[in-house]
Amino acid sequence: MESSRDSVASNTAQTPLSYDQAGVVYDLIDPLKVAAQRAAAATAGHLRTHGYTEVTASRGESAYVVDVGPFYLASIVECLGSKALVADEMARLTGRSAYEGIAQDTIAMAINDLITVGATPLVVQAYWAAGGSDWFGDSARAQALVAGWKKACDTCGVAWGGGETPALAGIVEPGRIDLAASCTGLIQPKERLSVGDRLAPGDAIVLLDSSGIHANGLSLARKLVERLPEGWLTEVAPGVCYGEALLAPTVLYSPVTEALWRAGIVPHYCANITGHGWRKLLRHPTACTYRVHTVPDVPPVLRFIQQHCGLDDREAYSTLNMGAGFALFVAAADAQRTVEVARASGVGARIAGTVEAGPKQLLIEPLGLRFGDDDLQLR
Repeated sequence: MESSRDSVASNTAQTPLSYDQAGVVYDLIDPLKVAAQRAAAATAGHLRTHGYTEVTASRGESAYVVDVGPFYLASIVECLGSKALVADEMARLTGRSAYEGIAQDTIAMAINDLITVGATPLVVQAYWAAGGSDWFGDSARAQALVAGWKKACDTCGVAWGGGETPALAGIVEPGRIDLAASCTGLIQPKERLSVGDRLAPGDAIVLLDSSGIHANGLSLARKLVERLPEGWLTEVAPGVCYGEALLAPTVLYSPVTEALWRAGIVPHYCANITGHGWRKLLRHPTACTYRVHTVPDVPPVLRFIQQHCGLDDREAYSTLNMGAGFALFVAAADAQRTVEVARASGVGARIAGTVEAGPKQLLIEPLGLRFGDDDLQLR
């Protein structure tokens, strides 16, 4: 009989498993996002009736910014996605709840977007929509969600303002929950605003480490489990099974950005590396070449997904974070200090590349990969 490892290895010879096959097709989703942005932009004039204006450059960024006079106000809403389904399956198999980490994942999805524009997170709101009232009857699971939510708020120094807990039978599947968070923050003083107007050739690219898959790419990861000989319990590293590895909580990066401000470092631009993988380094419309000369180690679970889905490097780096969860574009003179500040905050970091004059493209030199302007259309 073949061993589990042999069986897993044999699965890699199957037809490659793409993100499209997992049911997430960005070519279908992104046009709607662009259309929505255009419609939303047409509503900006309503702010003027209240004496305020939008920061136009924040349109298409990860958070929306309004100029309210003495400071900027930033806001964002984000959902967790399907990671809770992994927590549910692992609870069924092991009897252990992972909802404390799931709460952190949900808040991270919002806060890690909010801080890209230079904001200090101020208030978080919760949206917990269950498939029925009975979801909340599991007190251990519900209390884990509450405890994790508060712990993540404490880590980021934000107030938990409130939320909504609807029971949506017929919309959300029975026994499931859809989690989302909104976050509001301040950019004060205004010099902290980071929407790319200072991004320029000569800047350094600093990449902050991820803890694993974070909360993006889970549709692909869940589809893969169908091919694994022991399913969620398939070993991906000594003593760590696939389901456990997927549930590593997303890193909260706001302690790093706050520490950078205290150190006198203002990033010229930031990118939260979530959906679209490393293509997010091309998010800003400025025509520059982003040359990466150093890549982080790939977490075992992401290398496992790449191998057993049969993804080449181009597909993997355009879908998953592959070890880099957040990008900071800083003045070259601030690059090493940025790394030191991040590490002092408990987050791994490295100077990964440079911004250069040239056509808009991302060059990941150690892997021989190139992504051009047409590989990311979010505006």
